[in-house]
Amino acid sequence: MSEAVYTKQDLMTMQAWPLERKIRESQASIREWYEHYGGKVFVSFSGGKDSTVLLDLVRGLYPDVPAAYADTGMEYPEIQDFVRSVPNVEWVQPVMPFHQIIEQYGYPVISKDVAKRIYYARKGSRWAINQLNGFNSDGSPSWYNQRYMKWRVLLDAPFLISEYCCGAMKTRPLHKYARQTGRAAIMGTMACESKRREGAFLQTGCNAYHIKEPACKPLSFWTEQDALLYLRMTGIPYASIYGEIVERGGKLVTTGAQRTGCMFCMFGLHLEKQPNRFQRMALTHPRQHDFCVNTLGCGKVLDYIGVPYQPLTDN
Repeated sequence: MSEAVYTKQDLMTMQAWPLERKIRESQASIREWYEHYGGKVFVSFSGGKDSTVLLDLVRGLYPDVPAAYADTGMEYPEIQDFVRSVPNVEWVQPVMPFHQIIEQYGYPVISKDVAKRIYYARKGSRWAINQLNGFNSDGSPSWYNQRYMKWRVLLDAPFLISEYCCGAMKTRPLHKYARQTGRAAIMGTMACESKRREGAFLQTGCNAYHIKEPACKPLSFWTEQDALLYLRMTGIPYASIYGEIVERGGKLVTTGAQRTGCMFCMFGLHLEKQPNRFQRMALTHPRQHDFCVNTLGCGKVLDYIGVPYQPLTDN
């Protein structure tokens, strides 16, 4: 593996920059990416607040850059309505619908890393079994892998578990679009969203040219507060599911959904305070909630891991 571009301290310094500087640095990364590929680029557009900021930055420099939206069929209706209102967006289809994924591969639960290890451990993979037991692949103890140990109980769960859905419904369709069009992706992910994304940024920086699927991630050193401030400062349209952007306790928050993504995804749900997003969905989108919990069977999964999904009551 090549030497990392940035350190953790570098990232923390960049995250503390004022928004005006972050905008300039992100624009510089976008220009470099655009020129490197001779304009053959596209924006990976989810319709969420972060990718809305990204699209505005890119098209502020290059108005004709197309966008691609992965139509998973599990997005909030308000997200889909917003995407339809944005010009020059190509809708790409999943490799497999969600109901087939959970039947053949399993439910997305806890996190991508945990779900992947449960899936392969059940198939007898030694590396996955070792990590769920807190060891490295060579059998030596690992403090890092001990974070997986408490989820060994999922090996006995009466349902399948995997991380397959993200790849089948978003990543692979967008990679296919990139190959078919010859365009290189610009993505709106941030390092603060996960350890996985933080590690990728530290290793390559914003513009990753020499990986299997090259990608520009010019918002990597931004935070959620930056995205909200940008939306409020510019006044550009964004999906109505978020509601208004207001200040509470010295921070910007949305009065509606805090995050969007796939409605039926259970990754990270166990970490959310009540009312969690499934409990809110029961009130705001009861039809989709019923389909998810009962028809798709997500209710039995959440029951097993002890996560509530029905709306809070006053009693």
